[in-house]
Amino acid sequence: MSGRECLLVMDYQAEIVARYDADACVSRVAAALETARADGTPVAFVQVGFRPGYPEVSPRNRAFSSAKAAGRFLLGEAGSEIDSRVAPLTGEPVVTKHRVGAFWATELEQLLRAQDIERLVLAGIATSGVVLSTVRDAADRDYELIVLSDCCADSDPEVHSLLLERVFRRQARVVTSAVWIDDHTKRE
Repeated sequence: MSGRECLLVMDYQAEIVARYDADACVSRVAAALETARADGTPVAFVQVGFRPGYPEVSPRNRAFSSAKAAGRFLLGEAGSEIDSRVAPLTGEPVVTKHRVGAFWATELEQLLRAQDIERLVLAGIATSGVVLSTVRDAADRDYELIVLSDCCADSDPEVHSLLLERVFRRQARVVTSAVWIDDHTKRE
């Protein structure tokens, strides 16, 4: 593989981690972050969040209308913060999104292009949400993709497996975090 890569940690927010019982994923993402930071691989974070009053949410959007009704994902609220075990360090960008995918109406593309990023390493919750949407969109934007299979979680194990084992492999290399970490260790 060629090109500069970026580890993209998506929706690892306290409320989402708890909802998906993804503590095991958090420890694996923490190890991936440690590896990336040690060898100078850029890291970026994506979070879902809304301003007070939810002006970004259309009443026609079923998923986010329910979040609005429940008062979830307000920026600055404790449950919306990135899990402290995988929190960004000073200078690591955090992109706030108002929809499922990481690219739509965000500055992510500009941040990646400014750093000449060609390959994205994806970790995210949920597999059928942010990971799926971002894989599809990033592939259309001609990024080379790696999905860290054990750094993704979903509420439906069958859908999770189908996406990782069949769907993502059409557009991405799907590996465990241990394999990715080992590849990075060998580069040093």
